[in-house]
Amino acid sequence: MSRLKILAMSVVIFTNITTGASLPKRTSQLLIVTSENWHADHGRLSRWQKEAGQWHRVGRSIPVVLGRNGMAWGRGIGGKIEGKGPIKREGDKRSPAGIFELPFLFGEGEADFRYPYRRMTRFSRCVDDPRSRAYNRIVDRRKVPADYRSAEKMKFPSGLYRYGIFVAHNPGRIPGAGSCIFLHIRKPDGAPTVGCTAMKQKDLVQVMRWLDPRRHPLLIQAPRTAIPPLLPGKIPLTKLR
Repeated sequence: MSRLKILAMSVVIFTNITTGASLPKRTSQLLIVTSENWHADHGRLSRWQKEAGQWHRVGRSIPVVLGRNGMAWGRGIGGKIEGKGPIKREGDKRSPAGIFELPFLFGEGEADFRYPYRRMTRFSRCVDDPRSRAYNRIVDRRKVPADYRSAEKMKFPSGLYRYGIFVAHNPGRIPGAGSCIFLHIRKPDGAPTVGCTAMKQKDLVQVMRWLDPRRHPLLIQAPRTAIPPLLPGKIPLTKLR
């Protein structure tokens, strides 16, 4: 490939991630997670809502824990985002950075959330085996052929998935690019995750109740040094703490 063509491709990628206009116009709710650097295993989540063309912060920020190895660029609404920093891979114990859709909530019992909700059972599995046709999907193991050797039980014994939000990382289900990413309940001792973003149950439920499907919310997640190009409008870093 010629150097000129590589440069042209780089410009396209740079343009896609440096303009707020790259967000869908219908989106008027955001969850924004920031950390201090690529290796940090904790950060802050803030909620934002767009009214009359302006983004406004909602409530206080929420402490979260991330993957034990920090973050890495994932695949979200713009595909794989190339930038300075590591690239997300299966099993790397990093939370994905980028812009992601939030297709549904999930949990173990009945719920009255206004957002789409899926109830998990003891048969629910999220497949993290890249060789499986069900890779990066939540399935009922009674109904889907078990062509996988590895999958997460979605009715988690410890209760960490009692409530959760499915993050559409790697929606194309590219083998090895990472799977089964959620916002979920953190461990009691506040330990980091193996790639998800976790918080206290009361904070997670508050976020789940706030999400409005009519506003087509998105998750924007990245270290503070990498997140400015992903942000819409004039959301300053100082208000993300």
